[in-house]
Amino acid sequence: MKKNIFLKTKLVAEIGCNHQGNLKMAFKMLDTLRNFCSIKYVKFQKRTPRELLTEKEYNSPHPNPINSFGKTYGEHREKLEFDISLHNRLIRYCDKIGLIYSTSVWDLTSAKQITKTKCSNIKIPSACNNNLELLKFLFKNFTKNLHISMGMTTKREENNILGIIKKFKRKKNKLIIYACTSSYPSLDEDVNLFEIKRLQKKFGRYAEIGFSGHHKGIAIDIAAATLGATWIERHFTLDRTMKGTDHSASLEPDGIRRLNRDLKSLSKVMTYKKKEILQSEQLQREKLKYKKV
Repeated sequence: MKKNIFLKTKLVAEIGCNHQGNLKMAFKMLDTLRNFCSIKYVKFQKRTPRELLTEKEYNSPHPNPINSFGKTYGEHREKLEFDISLHNRLIRYCDKIGLIYSTSVWDLTSAKQITKTKCSNIKIPSACNNNLELLKFLFKNFTKNLHISMGMTTKREENNILGIIKKFKRKKNKLIIYACTSSYPSLDEDVNLFEIKRLQKKFGRYAEIGFSGHHKGIAIDIAAATLGATWIERHFTLDRTMKGTDHSASLEPDGIRRLNRDLKSLSKVMTYKKKEILQSEQLQREKLKYKKV
C-alpha cells in the first residue's frame, strides 16, 4: 500500500491594507473571516513609509490617483498604516477569537517592531526580498515561521536569497517560499503555476513551497495545492468595488469561504486507496459486479 504524502494546505487570508486605515473595519474583517469563512490564518502589512520610500517616491502623486488616500504617495501610505500599538491590539483580538495573526514587514524598522510582538508568522513581500539587510535580520532574530514571496524576482535575486537560507540554517517547516505573480489582478496566462514545481526543485530541500495568488476566482488555488503548495495566500476584502489598489485582486467573504471549503475537501481526496474494495463500494460491488466468472 502506497503511503499518502499530501500535506494539508493552509489558507492565509491577507487583509493587507484593505482595511483602509480603519481599525473598526479591520476588526469587522477579522470577525467575518472567523465566523463566516472559518479561516485560521490572517495577514496584515507593516510599513515605515519614510524609511521604505525615497524622498522622490514619498512626495510624488499616487500612480493611480483614484485609489489614493493622500495628496502624495507617502501621505497615502501613512493613511493606510497601523502603528505598532494597533498591531498589538490586532494580535490580542486575533488571540481572543481564535485566529492566528501574521504580517508582512516592508522595512527594517517594521521588522524590529514586529519581532518584539507575539507574532508567529512574518512574511517578506516580493517587493522587499532583495533587501538583504532585512532578510539577514529576520533569519537571525525571528525563530518562528518565516515566509518569503518570489514575485517580480530575478534568478540572481533568488540565488542571493538561497545563499542566506544556506548560511542561516532553519527547520524546513519554519520557512515557506511562495510562487507569486506581482500583478493586480493577474491574468491567467501570467500565473505560471509550474513555478511551484521549479521552486520545489530549487528550494524544496530547505523550505515548504506555497502560492500567493492575485488572480480572479479560486480554481487556480486548487490547482496550486494539487501541485504541492502547502500554503495558499489570497487577499481578502469585504467589497471588491471599494477604493484601494488591492481590492480588485481580492476575494470577498463568500470566495474565501468557498476556497477554504474546497481546500479542506482536497486534503481528503488526495490519497491512495487504503484497501482494494472500500466499504463504501461494497454494496455496489455485490449489486453490480459481473458474476459469470
